[in-house]
Amino acid sequence: MFEAFEIGPFLIWTHLVFLLIGIVLSTEFFLRLAQRAALSLQHLEEHPLQYLFVFLISGRALAIITEYRVYLKDPWRILIVWDGGFSFLGGAIGLAVLLYVVTRLQRSTFLQWLDVLVPPTTLGLTFDWLGKLFSGQAYGRPTDVAWGVTYDAMHVRYAVPIHLVQLYYAIFFLLLTFLLLVIRKHARRVGTETLVGICLMAVVTFLLEYFRGDFGIPVFAMKIDFVVLIALFVSLTVFALIELKLTERAVIVTELLLAAVFGGYLMARPWLPFPTFELRFSQLLSVLALFATVVYVIVHRRRYPHL
Repeated sequence: MFEAFEIGPFLIWTHLVFLLIGIVLSTEFFLRLAQRAALSLQHLEEHPLQYLFVFLISGRALAIITEYRVYLKDPWRILIVWDGGFSFLGGAIGLAVLLYVVTRLQRSTFLQWLDVLVPPTTLGLTFDWLGKLFSGQAYGRPTDVAWGVTYDAMHVRYAVPIHLVQLYYAIFFLLLTFLLLVIRKHARRVGTETLVGICLMAVVTFLLEYFRGDFGIPVFAMKIDFVVLIALFVSLTVFALIELKLTERAVIVTELLLAAVFGGYLMARPWLPFPTFELRFSQLLSVLALFATVVYVIVHRRRYPHL
């Protein structure tokens, strides 16, 4: 374990070093892909500090949320921004939100930018998870496999060999980066990289999270919840596809009907007599990301058949 090392009077966090390497490489990767896709970088060139601020704030915010137990015990640690507590995925999500706002004023669509953003994100996540491996963050469950490792650290609650779940993630994201480059070379429609990338990330994240042994935010779900989620996203897809053909009154009625049905389910859910099972919050988010991506790409391709 190499959580930190000293250079003179300075204490350097290993995770932070890998994060910086990932940020530099993924930024260069992102700019090159954007140029090859003939996307305008004017807004980024005119407001670079805005992008940097959003990336840092959203990355720090997600790291604080996922490790909320640590920061609740020591709230002042929130101000220690050099402690390695940063989520590259959170930063990428923040950039995606900003790009969504920016593209509403441009000729390019948000999905075109997502296709450019996803491969650099997977590359950056590779280094993020390597940093977590050396710093002992997001560690795995106990295991008997030959490649299990034992961490000698106070914040790791197991004194026995555990899964190298961080390495599993790093290898997956590195392979996914190369796969997305191949897909990008042969893709004929906008959204292919986004669809493949986010869907694979969602599925693999859902599976690999079962190997995690660190504390996480628990979510108690029922099987019927996933049925309702599927029904919700299918309904939203159909509604988005036929929205332009509906009158204003029909749109309002449809929206109210959807809100009443699924809102009523949320209110009645605590009293449903179905067994629950525990998930990590990241697993729930991966399911939502999967459904949302499929719906968005389908709707986008229907609205922009020429892209």
